[in-house]
Amino acid sequence: MTAPDDGLTLRAARAAYFAANGLGDGGYDSPVVKLMAGPIPIYLPNTASRVRAVRFHDLHHVVTGYATTWSGEAEIGAWEIATGCADHVAAWILNLGAMAIGLVIAPAATFRAFLRGRRTRNLYREPFGDPLLDETVGAVRRRLALEAASPGVTARDALAFAAFALAAIATLAAVLASVAGLLAAVAVSLARLFG
Repeated sequence: MTAPDDGLTLRAARAAYFAANGLGDGGYDSPVVKLMAGPIPIYLPNTASRVRAVRFHDLHHVVTGYATTWSGEAEIGAWEIATGCADHVAAWILNLGAMAIGLVIAPAATFRAFLRGRRTRNLYREPFGDPLLDETVGAVRRRLALEAASPGVTARDALAFAAFALAAIATLAAVLASVAGLLAAVAVSLARLFG
């Protein structure tokens, strides 16, 4: 994703981001969210907790320039984990899952995004609304220190990344185990129904 012009408001830049990625109006009011795993659609409930977090997540895509590809989501997930997701439980869970995928498909990019997050801030602790959406992209980037040069990796950075990488793997494993259990229960029910 190409980062938008610094002079655009977050509202205008978010609208361009939605259009460029085929996201309509963002889908905040939809009952489900469709993700694609290659050619396979995955539908998730669009919970209030997810909507609360994704409003900021979408703005983070705008100001950071991370793409909506699998590797881009892994990068923004690692960045948001490193900056801290505050009390946005859905953000913690979804970002840990994305980070775990990033450890496999784009480990270096995921690590760089995590390091960037260690030195910057995000919007999760701010109120969402018109005052935020009316700010310019450039003003928000400066406020979040996104243009700052990144110093080298410290031992604390490496240790934090390792700890969150383990948490990410455990989170993804738990989610996959839950999905597998649900699918097994559905298969047993269908077998009883039609067997």
